[in-house]
Amino acid sequence: MSHPVFEESYYLINGVDGLVVMGMILCPGCRKRLGCWFLPLLILLFSAVPIITGNVAILRTPYQVAGSTDSTILRNLPMLLMPLLITAWRYGWRHVVVLTMTMVGLRLSTRMMFFPKGDHFLSSVETYIVQVIGFLLIGYFICYLITRLKEQNVSLQAAHTQLIHYASTLEHLAMSRERNRLARELHDTLAHTLTALSVQLETAKAYFEVDPAAAEELINQSLQATRAGLVETRLALKSLRAGPLDDLGILLALRKMAEESASRARLELHLILPDTTELLSPDVEQAVYRVAQEAVTNVVNHANARTLTLQLTLTGGRVALTVRDDGMGFDSLHHEPAGRFGLAGMRERAQLVGGHLTVESIVGQGTAIIMTI
Repeated sequence: MSHPVFEESYYLINGVDGLVVMGMILCPGCRKRLGCWFLPLLILLFSAVPIITGNVAILRTPYQVAGSTDSTILRNLPMLLMPLLITAWRYGWRHVVVLTMTMVGLRLSTRMMFFPKGDHFLSSVETYIVQVIGFLLIGYFICYLITRLKEQNVSLQAAHTQLIHYASTLEHLAMSRERNRLARELHDTLAHTLTALSVQLETAKAYFEVDPAAAEELINQSLQATRAGLVETRLALKSLRAGPLDDLGILLALRKMAEESASRARLELHLILPDTTELLSPDVEQAVYRVAQEAVTNVVNHANARTLTLQLTLTGGRVALTVRDDGMGFDSLHHEPAGRFGLAGMRERAQLVGGHLTVESIVGQGTAIIMTI
């Protein structure tokens, strides 16, 4: 059965030291009470106590039992690495150097006090040199890693701040786009319905005394348009697609809208639509229908035209919509009509689906709205 190298007091003192350190770490109120002295006291207990108790134990132990200088010095190294780690993590490289030199100086001073000249422990100075170099190397790499970690934390914090700013920008952009979308939807539903209703009621008023039957028919059409507009406005407020698209599809919806508008304005209609449509996304169908609806409404209300042409072509994944009239037109090279929300809305709709809107107009010869996707 093997016996302990040192006296029992050595192990008892170091055991109590370890329990005190563990109690300080685990006690929630200890750090708060000690404040800035908490870590220095831990470092002192981790370093000074093992060094002093080790030297005293060696003094009271025969050399043949205690072993060589190397073995006795290296015996305390695991315990002394703890204050080195704490110092490197909390205080930095300069304090690592100070702690290393202090620990070696404390070990040498205590041995010089307790051991006479020529003792075995004083003859192996190279062991202390190795200890200093080893502690400094370990402390340096720990400081380097901690510095890199802090730099990465700073970079991460900066990236987090940029991400928050970017998310806030996207949120504001999404809100702005949603407001614009709602404005377009209300303009394309409620405004169109009210405009058509106003035209029909003005016509009914003019025919009321001349042709009561025609006036009654116009009033009935106005009621029907009002009901349809109310339904579509509710759908728009629910962020749904346009009602005619859901019910009829893009081709029949365009045909129905163009025929009704031409009938109300007494226009000659030239409708050029493909027999079938390729598979279009809902966003593209919505944009095509709304741009066509806005362009036709502008012809009915502002162009003073006699003919209306609506053409849709689908070739090789390319979509082209053309709405043309022979009305009064305007000078598109120098200006566009001011105060027309519809032109801005049409351009926005085209851009949202990756398309382009072109306005061609000549005074006295009419206007053409061309959207390509």
